[in-house]
Amino acid sequence: MSIDHEMKATTVEQGVQHGLTPEEYARVVEAMGRAPNLIELGIFAAMWSEHCSYKSSRRFLKQFPTSGPRVLQGPGENAGVVDVGDGLAVCFKMESHNHPSYIEPYQGAATGVGGILRDVFTMGARPIASMNSLRFGAPTHAKTARLLNGVVAGIAGYGNCIGVPTVGGEVQFDESYDGNCLVNAFTLGILKSDKIFRGTASGLGNPVIYIGARTGRDGLGGAVMSSSEFDEESESKRPTVQVGDPFLEKLLLEACLELFRTDALVGIQDMGAAGLTSSSVEMASRAGSGMELELDLIPMRETGMTPYELMLSESQERMLLVAKRGREKEVLDICEKWDLAHAVVGRVTDSGKMVLKWHGQVAAELPITPLTDGAPVYERPIARPSWQDEVQTLDLSLVVQPINSSGLGAALKSILASPNVASKEWVYRQYDHMVRLGTAVRPGDGDAAVIRFTGQREGGVALAVDCNSRWCFLDPALGAAHAVVESARNVSCVGGEPLAITDCLNFGNPQRPEIMWQFSEACRGISEACRALGTPVVSGNVSLYNETEGRAVFPTPTIGMVGLIDDCRVRAGQSFLVAGEKIALLGELSASHLGGSEYLRAVHNQKRGVPPPLDYAKEKSVQGAVRALVRAGLVRTAHDCSDGGISVALAECAFGNGLGCDVTLSAAFARDPALRLDGMLFGEDAARILIAYRAQDADKIAAIAAQHASPLHELGTVAGERLIIRGAGEVLLIDESVRELRAAWSATIPAIAGA
Repeated sequence: MSIDHEMKATTVEQGVQHGLTPEEYARVVEAMGRAPNLIELGIFAAMWSEHCSYKSSRRFLKQFPTSGPRVLQGPGENAGVVDVGDGLAVCFKMESHNHPSYIEPYQGAATGVGGILRDVFTMGARPIASMNSLRFGAPTHAKTARLLNGVVAGIAGYGNCIGVPTVGGEVQFDESYDGNCLVNAFTLGILKSDKIFRGTASGLGNPVIYIGARTGRDGLGGAVMSSSEFDEESESKRPTVQVGDPFLEKLLLEACLELFRTDALVGIQDMGAAGLTSSSVEMASRAGSGMELELDLIPMRETGMTPYELMLSESQERMLLVAKRGREKEVLDICEKWDLAHAVVGRVTDSGKMVLKWHGQVAAELPITPLTDGAPVYERPIARPSWQDEVQTLDLSLVVQPINSSGLGAALKSILASPNVASKEWVYRQYDHMVRLGTAVRPGDGDAAVIRFTGQREGGVALAVDCNSRWCFLDPALGAAHAVVESARNVSCVGGEPLAITDCLNFGNPQRPEIMWQFSEACRGISEACRALGTPVVSGNVSLYNETEGRAVFPTPTIGMVGLIDDCRVRAGQSFLVAGEKIALLGELSASHLGGSEYLRAVHNQKRGVPPPLDYAKEKSVQGAVRALVRAGLVRTAHDCSDGGISVALAECAFGNGLGCDVTLSAAFARDPALRLDGMLFGEDAARILIAYRAQDADKIAAIAAQHASPLHELGTVAGERLIIRGAGEVLLIDESVRELRAAWSATIPAIAGA
């Protein structure tokens, strides 16, 4: 067919329609030495989009620590890789699919899962666990229920079908997400540490091979769409949302793993954002080579497709390979065995250019360096918001606190029933978390998931994903640092040693100075916390323009932490197990910080103040102590005190087996008689972990805590079916039925979903 309309020189107006600024279009013309045709313009627009080029964020990401003794592959590849010993490594990454999920929640979330799975197995790893971090608008918002149902169903529909367990995550709600939900997907895989595959196109004359699904028109313009904010026209963009097929992805996964067992491959890359454009250009760029593609050889599922559509389609379940010359048949035979579409579609050159042919005619010819290393990098204006001081101001003298057991119990129920604290069982019961039989700590059972290396050894990994976006709104640097520290604390609670993180940085429009201030501050906080804890950043994703009609989401720098478990048989959960066990707190008992707390939000409808301070030395002491106690088999119950403070943590420990407790906080009031009751019960200070243990092990517990310089305060015992908390002089502060508290905690999310 004729493609004359795609071969014509374009104008600056067409460049603007593709998301480029007039200045960027002029840079394209300069790089090309002429006006680009439509195909070339589409490729530049995709590669220079915020989603692909990180042109606003790249300079801030350079401050992250990215290396360490266990890091085998840091940022710059499809996913990060960390050595876990005995010749094994784990590969992991987290990415966003926010805009597609808002437009079409089921397919947006499903293809987000599919995309992150491919990022991991393209490195040579078999995926063994997935997690997610979700943000929705206010429970009462007209779209929240539909988005919640669609996103959760999409994650379940894809993950369950492909046979990778979804083992953890988080779900939060806030009005700031009313017009822009967040869907962040994480996957971890296992591989041999000396068998890492990378996305490179080297070797003059080596064949370029397309495998996977046939190319259609779904996802056209997806990378550009994800690099702009929403407006009233956004929901008409459903054609830019990809359609996933998990059964085909399973075939693609197995075919790739079989290919990796040969030595026929030079490089491999997932066709993700910007499809064939990004995969081919990035592979050639990493190798400093060139590439020539015969576009009419690409397997297609629609008639009349053009070069522009073939290069920019974001159809799912596709890979681009570079094989060793002469090994083509071996590769194609494996693809045939797994019933995948496949074709040799090009070759590696040394031209430094991307040459696209269509029925023998050159349809486009672009220099590769300007597409990648030559993409614009902006120093956007940065300004601290004028309203930041106001939201950080908190006068607790104006906050009326409950002063008796009736009022304090009611406050506890309100917090437990708030959507950010309430049980997420309705969500995770839709996910298959036991497929492959490697899940040792399941959703709801512990502060982090634990996954065994099945068939390898007793060891495994602990996984947690965390971010308190309200804290990041109030203080982006401190809030982001807390996300790193809390994810490490959760990993430590199950006995894991934190190793490294991946991140997903979700923010608003970078062209607004206050958004860039939030972003820069969050990066500073992440960098500081990762250096303090020794957990480098090995992969990640930046998602900007998360706003609708000028209203940005809360800054949400989500952290996925991976930790090492020596023996998955020796671990801790968060539930009380045996009546009569002692309950203690690792960390300071007298803490009472209410700034930005869930208590203020749920009970007093306030999102104000400053998050609690961080002391990295205390964090390392408390986390080191709990790891040692769990690994020694002395502690089988460990739970982080986070949202809702110590009272909520005690309630959550009670819910698993219906075992109550009788504890006293009198020591805190002895040190500070003026301590607020609500502060002691609901304050959210860092570096605090509840533990339960056998009475006969008390001396051993104290010795290990002292060895790690961690404070240890005995609080009471596991007993009965009520949650009893006493204050100074044994005054009853809370006396509530565990069953009734659990009922309040369990009902919220099903009600939001309309279940």
